[in-house]
Parts: sequence; C-alpha cells; structure tokens
Amino acid sequence: MNKTKVVSESLTTMTEMIFPNDTNTLGNLMGGNLMRLMDVVGAICAQKHSNRIVVTASVDNVSFKESIPLGSVVTLRAKVTRAFNSSMEVVIDVWAEDIPAQQRVTTNKAFFTFVAVDQTGRPIDVPKAVPETEEEKALFDGALRRRQLRLVLAGRLKPQEATELKALFEGLE
Repeated sequence: MNKTKVVSESLTTMTEMIFPNDTNTLGNLMGGNLMRLMDVVGAICAQKHSNRIVVTASVDNVSFKESIPLGSVVTLRAKVTRAFNSSMEVVIDVWAEDIPAQQRVTTNKAFFTFVAVDQTGRPIDVPKAVPETEEEKALFDGALRRRQLRLVLAGRLKPQEATELKALFEGLE
C-alpha cells in the first residue's frame, strides 16, 4: 500500500438537484436528506484516499446556515484533511445555486470521520494525507485538535490527555 497520498487525490464533488420528495412542508431540503448526501460524498472521498471500504465514525456539528429551496442545485465538495491510523477526517463544504437567478450561497460545512475497514470489518491502516496548499495545511494542523475534542466528547480520551487542546487553551490564560 502507498504510505502517503496528497490531499487533492481525495477531492470528491457531488451535485444534486432538489426535487419535491427531498423537501419539507416549507419547500426546503430536509436536513436529514442533506446529511445523507454529506455522508455519501464523504465516504466516497475517504474511499478514494484509503482504497478501502469505510464506515462513518463521527459527524461534527452540522449547522444549517441557509435553507436550500426546491429546484436548487446543491453541490458538495469533500476532501481528506488528515489521516491517522485507520481513521480519516474529511471536510465537506456545501453550497446551493439558483442557476436561472445566478445566485450561489454557502449553506454548510462539517467535518466527518471515517474509518477504513477490511472485508471482516476490522480497522485497517490508511495512507498519510499530505497537504499541498496553505488552506490544506491549516486544516491538517487543526485536525489533531478536532480529533482530540471528538475523543474527549466520546469518553475515549481523558481531558488531561488532550495535549493539543490543553496547549490551545493555555495560550488564552
């Protein structure tokens, strides 16, 4: 297996049109339907990076900044920010377009974590992710803090062991 991959190799873009069966009674995309699309694009992205089956391990806060009305074209862009042992953090950006009106609005951004597994469902090592741009380097650097926060919130890491988070907060004192 290749030990490293550049982040751009995982870039995945998905575009969907919002139809009536996707919407709530106000005519906007239902949040659960958007989260499903985010999970799909994130999983494809993680598979491209790992060349393995992946499972969703966690979803960070998903805020709905703007509604996505019926007839909109929604675009989701995902890329791996950092890979750990068997897990990968994926950032997903979402925007909606009203193509006839030539209007585009950013609606969501979230971080998902996927774990690569073998055919029996056991975690398996993945290549390291190598950032190439300044934006990718900033996401890479923040990924360890986000990971430690996820682990603390899940009860899998003691707060005093979250060294990256401690360093962040010590600078505020």
